[in-house]
Order: sequence, then C-alpha cells, then structure tokens
Amino acid sequence: MTTKNLLVELFVEELPPKALKKLGDAFAGQLFEQLKALGLAGADSVVTPFASPRRLAAHVSHVWLKAEDKAVQLKLMPASVGLTADGQATPALLKKLASLGADVSDPAAAVARLKRQGEGKAEALYYDSLVTGATLDVGLQKALDEAIAKLPIPKVMSYQLETDCELPGWTSVNFVRPAHGLVALHGATVVPVKALGLTAGNQTQGHRFEAAVSPVVLADADTYAETLLRDGAVFASFGDRRFAIVQQLAQAAEKLGPGYEVLMDEALLDEVTGLVERPNVLTCSFEEEFLEVPQECLILTMKANQKYFPLVDTHGKLTNQFLVVSNISPADASAVIGGNERVVRPRLADAKFFFDQDRKKTLESRVAGLAKVVYHNKLGTQGERSERVRAIAHAIVNQLRLATLPFTVDDKDHLDLLDTKVQQAARLAKTDLLTDMVGEFPELQGIMGGYYARHEGLRDGVAIAIEDHYKPRFAGDALPRNHTGTVLALADKLETLIGLFGIGQLPTGDKDPFALRRHALGVIRILAEKQLPLDLPELLQAAAVPFGELITDPSAALLDFMLDRLAVNLREQGYSAQEVDAVLALKPARLGEVARRLVAVRAFAALPEAPALAAANKRVGNILKKAEGEVKAEVNPELLQEAAETALAAALAEVAPVAETAWSQGDYTASLQLLAALKHPVDTFFDQVMVNADDPALKANRLGLLAQLHQAMNRVADLSRLAA
Repeated sequence: MTTKNLLVELFVEELPPKALKKLGDAFAGQLFEQLKALGLAGADSVVTPFASPRRLAAHVSHVWLKAEDKAVQLKLMPASVGLTADGQATPALLKKLASLGADVSDPAAAVARLKRQGEGKAEALYYDSLVTGATLDVGLQKALDEAIAKLPIPKVMSYQLETDCELPGWTSVNFVRPAHGLVALHGATVVPVKALGLTAGNQTQGHRFEAAVSPVVLADADTYAETLLRDGAVFASFGDRRFAIVQQLAQAAEKLGPGYEVLMDEALLDEVTGLVERPNVLTCSFEEEFLEVPQECLILTMKANQKYFPLVDTHGKLTNQFLVVSNISPADASAVIGGNERVVRPRLADAKFFFDQDRKKTLESRVAGLAKVVYHNKLGTQGERSERVRAIAHAIVNQLRLATLPFTVDDKDHLDLLDTKVQQAARLAKTDLLTDMVGEFPELQGIMGGYYARHEGLRDGVAIAIEDHYKPRFAGDALPRNHTGTVLALADKLETLIGLFGIGQLPTGDKDPFALRRHALGVIRILAEKQLPLDLPELLQAAAVPFGELITDPSAALLDFMLDRLAVNLREQGYSAQEVDAVLALKPARLGEVARRLVAVRAFAALPEAPALAAANKRVGNILKKAEGEVKAEVNPELLQEAAETALAAALAEVAPVAETAWSQGDYTASLQLLAALKHPVDTFFDQVMVNADDPALKANRLGLLAQLHQAMNRVADLSRLAA
C-alpha cells in the first residue's frame, strides 16, 4: 500500500496575533503526534505547520490510508486468579477473554492458547491478539479532535451553531475563534472528518479583499501553499510571511537612503506576521516637531499602539519616517498611507502633551506623593520603599569603604561624593512613577526619570543613575553605566528581594509574579561583571536591616536562592555541572571571583593527577566527617611514625604555603596546579598508613594531617565534587 501526503486546515475568524505562531505549531504538532501514535504516519513522515490570521493548517507527508495490523501480547491476570488448582479456566478468565473477542466455547482450548510467564505468585497469563490498524478516516478524526482539544488557547470563546437536524435548534461550541471551514485532503481525496460542527471538504477562503476567486479550491494536499497564494492572495506559512515582511522592510529603508535603519523588534515582527495575510510595506511620516519628545516615547507608542516600525539614522537617532505593514496592496496607496499618518498623529501628540506637562513639576516636588502609592500591602508605600533603598545604598557605599580589595573609587572624598549622589538618586528614582508619561507607558519608568532629571539640570551622574537603576531589566541587558547607577541598582534589587523573601513571597515552580529570579540574576551580574569587592552574605544581612520588624530576616534562604540562580546561569554559559558544583559548594562570598575559580577548576581537571586527587579529597572528607569530636588541623612531627605520613607532611609543608600565597593573590589556577605534586604522597599515604590507629594520640595526629590536607585542597573549590 502506498502513502500519500495529508493536508488539514481549519478556517476561522481572526486569531489572536501574539499567539498565532504558537497555535499553528501546536495544532500541527499534536496532529502529527497522534497520527504517528496510530501508525498512520511513520519515521519518514514530516510535518509542516501553516498559520495565517484566519487559518491553522498542517501538511504531513507519507500518511497511510490504513495502519498496519499489530500483534500485541496482553497481560490478563495472575495465574492464581485465572486458573483453578487443576488448571481449568475460572469464570473471571472466561469473562475477560470474551471481552477481548476470544472464542470461549471450548474453555480448555481457550486456556491452551494462553501463555504463562513468571514463577510462583508472580506467574501471570498473557493473551496474544491481533489489533486491527486504524483507517485514516477514523484515525484522523481522533487526531483532529485531540489536536483541537490540546491547543494552547489563550482565551476560549463560546459561539452557537445551528443544528443540522430536522428539529431547529442551536448547539454551543467552544474554540479560540468561530470556525467556518474545514479541509482534509489525502492526496486529492477528501477525508470525511468533522470538527466544530463542520464537515471536511476541499475548499477554503483566501484574502478578504484580494483573493482572485472565492472559494479557493484545493486540487490536492501538496499544492496547498501555492494555490492559496495564487488564487487566495495569502501566504499560508507563518515563516514565509515573516520573511517577506523582513525583506520588504529592508527594501523600503534602502529606498529612503543609506542612512536609514529599521528597528526590527522580534516580538513586533511576530505580532505583525499574525495580523496580515499578504504583507505590503508602506513608508509614512510624521511632523518633525514631535522629535522633540524623547525618542523612547515615540518608538514605544508606534510599536505598542500602532504596530509600526520606526526608522533611525546611523547614529540610532529616531527619524520622522516610519514603516507600516498593510494587509492590502492598492494601486494607489496614498489613502492607506494618509490614514496611518492620521492615526499616529494623535498618539504622538499625546506623548508630547505628557512630556510637556510632566516637565512643569520637578522630581523633588513629587517625592511626597510616593507616600500615597502602595508598593505592597505588607511592605508599605513607594515612599517607604525609597527610604529603604537609600539606607541599603548607604550600606553598600560603607562596605566599599571597608573593602580590602581595590575599588576604582577608592579615595575617601570620592566615596563621600558617591554616597551623596547615590542618596539623591535614590530619593528621586521612583518619582517618575507619578508622571503622566509613565502612567501611560509603564515600560518607560526610569528612562523618563533620567530625562526629567537632565531637564532640571541635575548632575549627569544622578540622571544616568535614575535612568539605569532598573538595569539589567532582562537577560542580556546592559548593566548600569556609572558607579552611582551601579550602587542604586544593587540597592533597589536587594530591597525587592529581601522584602518579598522576608514576607514569604517566594517563586514557586514556573510562577514568579515579582520577577525575583530576574532580580537575583541582576544582582549576580552586577557583582560579578563589575568585579565589586563586596561580600554577598554581608550585603544581604545589611539589606535586611532597614526593614526592622516588618519582615523575618531571609538573608540565609536568599543566599541559597541566589547561588542556585548563579549555578543555572553558569551551566547555561557552558560550564559543567561538576565544575559549577565544585566552586559553589564553598559559597564564595565575592561573586567576582567565581569566573576565575571556574577557569582554575577546569584547568585542574585537565591534569592527569586530577582524578586521583579528587577521589582522595572525597575520601578525606568522609573520614573527617566520621571522626568523633572536632579535628584540629595540627600535626605533631614527633608522632609521625610511618615513612608515608612523614613524606605527606613534608610535601604538604612545602606545597601548602606556596598554594596559599597564590590563592591570596587571586591566582587560583596556579594555586590548584601546585596541588598536583601531592598526588604521589597522598596515594602512598592511603596505601600504607592506617588512619584509625589504636593509639588515640597517633589517630588524632593523622586526622590532623588529613585536616591540613583537606584545607589546602579546598581553598579554591571543593575538589571532591570532581570525583567520578
């Protein structure tokens, strides 16, 4: 029996554009998986999803008209239940066999056809059966029902269908949008399946206004996309339509001149692809006077409200030209262009009005208003939050004063100035939440505060800090640009983490409504990438102080949470789980050191001595854990009796101080490399020396030697985590 290709299409009313790609992939994927499970599609079958604003479709290659029959062995029941003591069939067994369609007219013959497997109480009866393969019409009906039922629909709507029977009436249907057509073609043959009150055929609808014919008749499954484009003026493939939009956007920008560049936001591209069936990019413009408004405002209103693509020059500055992706292609596009320009103008005028109005009040005059804005019902107002951020920021600057490692602003006067700027920025950072612009566009919080601060003539460092204190806002985002912004961003994120952890608002599973994972990763990135000489545990404890009795100090739990986030992030960067585990097992206080420790561990692991030393370190750790009482890392040379323990003590006395010096200087790679010299004396020690000697003094001395070894080997990382 030969295979043919299958096409299934659901024609519906306009689907939600932001969810379109996900819906298309899910529909095709579920359909394909069900067909494979039923044996109607095989290993050489390939599924191609299609999704346009008014259709979900799937093309599956090499689909059988009927699946092969399968021989299956069914476990019936324990032999003790199915057979009597003399081997005769029990009523329970005969009933089970009858339900499976077996001939039970001769019980003895029926029992003879069964297989017995296992021994004693575990012995069971098995029945060999031939399962008839599903036919395509039955199998596709099941697959289609399953694919529709499992669609990740953002919001289900109910609509009524007129019943198809003699008595008039209505039936309710639940789906993402009302469905109006169903196509199911196996080659050129219609498969008689039904869904959502529709019966499958070979006809669909094209573009609302530009289709050459209506309905569009599909000759077979393989000409679906080309027929729909030719006769229906629709790009059926989401990917093809998106590619066409990208090409047209680039061509339109090129026509304007070499100085224009399109801001091709990926999310916006996907959304616009979900809005049009046959894209046509047009160039529009607005009055240059609107360019006086911060370009972030104009870009956001064009992208978020109008789904337009802004154009910038080679310096990244917004121009007064923008691109529109239209769903129609008239011979004279002037009316479409004019309409889009008229629509965007009020939006830009609103942005200009908000900007002008906001600048009539200073940020300082808005500070008192923060006391009226609730931040969290258990954590008070935004005003109270701002005061906590100021206190945490001051504590951070004080920690920088006491840092033993160098910091780029290490002069006391400079740190005093930094503290002054940070305090001013922290006081004003949240005031833009009360502005009209941020009220309209919450995404601009911080950004607008920076603009308003510059307008008021505040020092540039403070304005930049206000603008940057939310950074990094997302994975891969830039870090704050100056020290003031860095300290303020740290304080702001720590306040959020400590406060919400302190009232028990922890992330659970995939739920993280307060984005605490993102905040934690932001703190980690700032500390690590800025190489700040700050102790993370001390930082968390200091950040809890301004909350007073408002919370339960969560710094210990938060430290574990942040190290877990760091571990995930490091593994995503390509470090192995063993390498990450070895470094983070020591809970390094300064995250700026983690990268160098990982490099050192990776270099150590490449040494031929590494596996043996890691295994020995694990063994030493286990011995010390089992030891009774506290083991002091002290050795009495007079109690060293065996040549092997004397040799290990001598090697350790030679290597450990040099490795310690390298460690204290931050040369972690050299510190670990020096340990390679200990392999032979360590191996010999364990081969020839009994640690748990009968003499208590001798045993304590050997444990002390192992404790010294353990200390020397685990300064950079817990090397036992590298053991296989």
